[in-house]
Amino acid sequence: MLSVRGITVQHGKAVAINDVSLEVPEGSVVSIVGANGAGKTTLLRAVSGLVPLQSGEILLDGTRIDGTDPSDIVKRGLVHVPEGRQLFPYLTVLTNLELGASLRKDKDGIKKDMDEVFEHFPVLRQRRRQKAGTLSGGEQEMLAIGRGLMAGPRVLLMDEPSLGLSPRMVRELAPVIKNINNKGVSVLLVEQSISLVLRTAHFGYALQIGKVVMEGDIAQFKTELIKQAYLG
Repeated sequence: MLSVRGITVQHGKAVAINDVSLEVPEGSVVSIVGANGAGKTTLLRAVSGLVPLQSGEILLDGTRIDGTDPSDIVKRGLVHVPEGRQLFPYLTVLTNLELGASLRKDKDGIKKDMDEVFEHFPVLRQRRRQKAGTLSGGEQEMLAIGRGLMAGPRVLLMDEPSLGLSPRMVRELAPVIKNINNKGVSVLLVEQSISLVLRTAHFGYALQIGKVVMEGDIAQFKTELIKQAYLG
């Protein structure tokens, strides 16, 4: 479904991503792990059209999307839940969710997806009139994921959803990601929490200083070699 082929991204003269390739097959959860500064966030931003490529190509359903406006990429079904949530703190939970569907016209589909978001995260229904900035960290992450789902993704990019969450909340994220995937959404998950990756992903890539140093079935990520690569 999503194919990244030999992409290179620079920040000024520094190479942040160096000739990286990866695949996200339809119906899968694929994870990218790596230490801080490995290039994980830059990779997701490149895939979603937020930073330009120096070389390589990105394809969705066999059609190139690199160089495409980010809003058009969203319309094609690829949606990015960014690191740090980036909610609208002074707007209500409900308004934040509605803004996730701002590019859509299918009212029945929007209503169905809103109901599904509230099924995934019942607390958001309870707090739908509450301002987003007053939510706990875990609730804000739920809202960020819910807002992404309101765009109707076929591929969901998730950047460090466990960041700043308690161990209990991280454990509760795993069934949410699995449930999203079971409803037909492919997921590209960037994570530092190896436990969350092992609970959710089918396939993984390890990044180190902008390069893929290991890839394979997620079971391989339990080995000492991948731990060393992950720790840099």
